Amino acid sequence: MKKNMLLGLLAAWTALVSLGALAGGGADYAREKKWADEVLPGLVVGDPVYLQTPRGHHKFLTLYTPADTGKAAIVVHGMGIHPDWGMVGTLRTELADRGFATLSIQMPILAADAKSEAYPPTFPEAAERIAEAVEFLKAKGYGQLAVVSHSMGSRMSLVYFAGKSDPAVKSWASLGPSFEGYGAVKLPILDLYGANDLPPVLANAAKRKQSLASPDSKQVVVARTDHFFSGHEAEMVAAVADFLNATLK
Repeated sequence: MKKNMLLGLLAAWTALVSLGALAGGGADYAREKKWADEVLPGLVVGDPVYLQTPRGHHKFLTLYTPADTGKAAIVVHGMGIHPDWGMVGTLRTELADRGFATLSIQMPILAADAKSEAYPPTFPEAAERIAEAVEFLKAKGYGQLAVVSHSMGSRMSLVYFAGKSDPAVKSWASLGPSFEGYGAVKLPILDLYGANDLPPVLANAAKRKQSLASPDSKQVVVARTDHFFSGHEAEMVAAVADFLNATLK
């Protein structure tokens, strides 16, 4: 009887801890699995690879497309979506066509109705996922790496770069970022956004440009397009590929 009571208390405690972690801003792993279950059956380009984070030992989905150039891009999507979504899928497949291996990684997501201000608690895990992606590509023999991020993914990438980023990562293409500047990041950065982008992206563009430290950094505006480069995906890919060709030697 006592043993059963103890087991019941332990189960209740475990449930409370799990609920507390969820309330504290942890990633929605069930929703990640749902995305993976929807994405993988229709995957045409690339192979699914699961990597694991030190924090909580969570396995997360990545989509890997190899290339024989020694150059690779880690593709980091925005808020609440998956690594083959829309423009993210376009980036990962078309950059591979241009000679860059791509590893598009599932970033931490929250519930579908979560607002952007709820995401910062997931940033430490996001930075860990980028670091694991770097290690995977290095183990595959890629010595020249770049991060290509969009929107919330750029905010997450900024946390990665604010830490001790790997020397193999040579540059960063940051698409549609809403923050004011790149802080102490000294790498070559492409700050790319649409002329009809979201208000915070447009409002902070001048400050972001002033914060670019490397002479190989640049800010590019794609005319007549929005936050997702709708209808101008070819220009988006071309701008990113030109930047990667210039910064990955």
